[in-house]
Amino acid sequence: MRLREGDALIAVDVQRDFLPGGSLAVPDGHEVVAVLNDYISRFQQEGLCVVATRDWHPRNHCSFDAQGGTWPPHCVQDSDGAAFADELELSEDVIVISKGTRKDADAYSGFEDTDLEAHLRQRGVERLFIGGLATDYCVLATVTDGLEAGFDVVLLRDAVRAVGVKPTDEAEALAAMREAGARSIKLSSLEDAD
Repeated sequence: MRLREGDALIAVDVQRDFLPGGSLAVPDGHEVVAVLNDYISRFQQEGLCVVATRDWHPRNHCSFDAQGGTWPPHCVQDSDGAAFADELELSEDVIVISKGTRKDADAYSGFEDTDLEAHLRQRGVERLFIGGLATDYCVLATVTDGLEAGFDVVLLRDAVRAVGVKPTDEAEALAAMREAGARSIKLSSLEDAD
């Protein structure tokens, strides 16, 4: 597969709280960082759009267990845990999309209640390459919403990791994305552009 005009990379929620030692650590979540850096470098060399989504929750967000939600507090706005991974190589021109910013609404997808689609349309994007955290939640939701919005979607299989609340969650998420129309690749199958 070759990169071409109209491609964009979306790095989903590669934030400190989702890495080892974070308040909602994804098992082996740190392993996506170096691989995503390679993808980012490829996209930037070709002058293509790079997006980084982030959870950006208020302190009393509805997803937090203290408010009756599922998760421990994580990615609270302006906290250390909400910062992107230290090693993630994001340049100044990366588009940052904040989601889950309302206390009364959860948002797993980078498209939900954000201007992500508008940014992509404005840049003539047609095909999305998506990796990050976590396979079975925010990556899944962003991939399926991207497909529903009419984009071609490619899952970066070597740049995702799952929370895996249930042992079958990762396999089920991968199957759901495939059935919805997403293709998947690894960095080794991404050829240099002509």
